[in-house]
Order: sequence, then structure tokens, then C-alpha cells
Amino acid sequence: MSKTQTNWLFRLLPDSDGETRSAPRTGLQRLLILRALVTVTGIAGALMFDFFSPLDLPFWPVLFLLTGICLSLVAGAWRLRNARLISPQELAVHLTVDFGLLVILLSFTGGATNPLISYLLVLLAVAATLTSWLIANVFAVLAIGIYTVFLVIGILADEHSGHMMPSFRLHLVGMWVTFVVSALLITTFVSRMAAAIRSREVTLAKARENEMRNEQLVAIGTLAAGTAHALGTPLSTMAVLLSELDEESEEVLRQHSVKADIHLLKQQVMRCKNSLDELTRVYQKSDMQRPGFTQLPNFNDAIRDYITNIHPGARINFTMHDDCQNKSVPADITLRHALINIIENAIKAAQNQVTVQYTIEGTIEGSQPAFLLMSVQDDGPGIPANVMESMGEPFISTRKDSMGLGIFLANASIQRLGGHIEMFNVRDAGARTVIRLPLKDLGHDTHE
Repeated sequence: MSKTQTNWLFRLLPDSDGETRSAPRTGLQRLLILRALVTVTGIAGALMFDFFSPLDLPFWPVLFLLTGICLSLVAGAWRLRNARLISPQELAVHLTVDFGLLVILLSFTGGATNPLISYLLVLLAVAATLTSWLIANVFAVLAIGIYTVFLVIGILADEHSGHMMPSFRLHLVGMWVTFVVSALLITTFVSRMAAAIRSREVTLAKARENEMRNEQLVAIGTLAAGTAHALGTPLSTMAVLLSELDEESEEVLRQHSVKADIHLLKQQVMRCKNSLDELTRVYQKSDMQRPGFTQLPNFNDAIRDYITNIHPGARINFTMHDDCQNKSVPADITLRHALINIIENAIKAAQNQVTVQYTIEGTIEGSQPAFLLMSVQDDGPGIPANVMESMGEPFISTRKDSMGLGIFLANASIQRLGGHIEMFNVRDAGARTVIRLPLKDLGHDTHE
């Protein structure tokens, strides 16, 4: 049957609201669907064969069996809809019900001579896939025992009547041997394969959890590094101003108004408070969801305003090519702090001027991927060779007052957004750092 033809069965067996699908729950759903399909196809086949050759099936046992199957389907669907948890033990009970229903059917329809007895292997494969190794082995022993009992009963009954041919008896024994070998192979190999798949799923789930945890730590670490930069200048201003006020005598302080100094201190305190509030919001995961997008000109204005306020004496030139005007960047605070960290490093290394430039590399319509380039260049002495070799590693810095985590965290943040950072020396022109972000991950153009 096609997927479209079986969709109605899935709709009859919905998951409970708000619950993540578990392996036993999914297994029970598939088992009920299999039970329904086998029942429907079995009834259709029996009616078709009965039309050509009467089967003389016993009415009341068949009616009792169909009633039991319908009740089991209703009970299973009710459990899927209402149960908070489907345990592997409950799944094993449902498999036992299938074994019992099949035994009842075989008891009235030929036993070991009924081809439907091979359905025991299907149930055994389900048990080996969805249950533990111990439960699968129990079902293997049960299946072999059921087949053996039906075979022995059939042989003994036909021996008393004398109708069974020796060749047919040999055929039945050969089928039994094939069944036993198949059951053992299914139990051994399918159980191991299922266990390996489950183990791999657990490993992948742990790896995804570790990756998410690392992304959160990188985001918080990047923001913490940016916050340290943001707090440095206001605290230095307050320290200088308070030191000057402390050196003045009481008479001088009474003669001169300190209102302007108090206003400046208040501004610096508010700047520190805003930086700490920003760090707190990210720590509380309010900004850890998938970010939206912001227009690149707005992003650049925010960077420029920050740098101008924190480093008013720095000579820095921002330029943006025309093809960047309608582009967007992730509204991720770690991207902003990564660029700010790189710009502040360039300001400290520059002799006269720093240039920040936004350009597009490649075209979106072309065969090569297009990138948004955010380059920062200073006119300082450049990056030393020994530092260049270890660039991107933690605790690498050329300044004594730096922990050397800025570039490492910035690089981690950019990689989290699908990009990377390139750093190199420009001959007789200082150092240049380029943030390269793929345009396919940066949303749509803002004019669309």
C-alpha cells in the first residue's frame, strides 16, 4: 500500500498532545497499523479464496477472533491517545496479544500447514527491533515453541488417520527447520542492529546537547568579553574623575560647582548598567532563541555609535558599498560584539586611523557562493608572526592587560553563524581582519 493509502491509519492513531514521540510509542503505533493491515488483507484473501473453493471456516471462532482484534485495536488507540508514557513492557504485552490472536487463528485453520504461521517471523522481527535483547529472545523461544507444538500435533493427528504422505511430512519438518533458523538469525542480527541504532541515536542526542550548550557558552563568553570592553572606558573615566575630585580640598569643592561632574558620572554609571543588563538578558536565554534579521545600515549605525561613544578620540572611517545597502544580517548580539572586539583591537594597534568597510564578494545568481565581507584595517605595525601562527586559539594576545580571549570568542561566534574570520598583514599598511558571512544564511534583501 502507498503512503497516501495508509495516511488514514496514522490519523486514527494520533500522538498525545505536547508529548515527544518515544520509541515504544512509535513502535506501538506501527504494531497497531500492522495488526489492522494484516486483519483487513486476511479477511479479503479468505473471502476471495472462499469464492473459488469453500474454506468452511468456523463461524463463531472467527467472529470471536475478529471481536478480539477490534477490541485490541481500540484499546491500543486509546492508550496512544491518553497515556503519558508507553513503556517497553507495555509494548511487549501488545506483542503477546498478537501472538495469542495468531495462535487462536491457527488452531482453527490448519495449524502448521497454514502459510499464515510465517507471520510469527514478522512479529519476531518487530520484537527484535523495538524491544530489548532479553524480551526478543523470549519471543523467539515462544515463536519456535508455537510452531513446534502445531507441527507435532499435526503430525500425530495425521499418523492416526494415516492420510499424511511421508514426503509431505518431510516438507513440514523442513519448513520447521527453516523457521527455527530464520528465528535465530532475526533474533541475533536484528537485535544487535537495533541496539546499535539506539546507541547511535543516544550518542547523537548527547552530541546535539553538547553543541547547543557550547553555543550558549560561546554566546555568553563573547558577550562577556564585549561587556568587559564596554565597562573598561566608563570605569576609567569615573576613576579619573573621582581621583581629581578627591584631590581637591573642601574649600575648592564648595567654590566650584560639581554638578557637571556628577552628571558625567551618572552617564558612565548608566552605561555600565546597560552593559550588565545586556549580559544578564543573554544569560537568562531571552536572546538565545533563533535571532531575526536587521538591516545592514542599521547594524553599522549601532556599531559606529558605540565606537564613537566609547572611543571619542579614535579616527575611524566607516564605508559601505552600494550593493550592501539592501542586505540584512542576523540580529545576534554576539555578531555585534565580535565586530566591536575586532575594531577595538584595531584602534589599540593603529597609529593614526582605522577603516571599517562592508562589501559583497560574488553574486547570489552566480555559481559561486556570495559572501558579505566586513573588513577592519589599521595602519599599525601588523600582527607578529608568532601570534599569527596561533591566531584563533584562546589566551593568545600581544598586550599584557589582555586575556587573549577576544579573537577566539569572536571567531567562535562567526563560525556559529556559518562564517569565518581571516586575519593577515597588509604590506606597509598594518593588519587587516575580514569577517566573511555567506549571504544565503543572511535572510532576504530588505527591499523584497
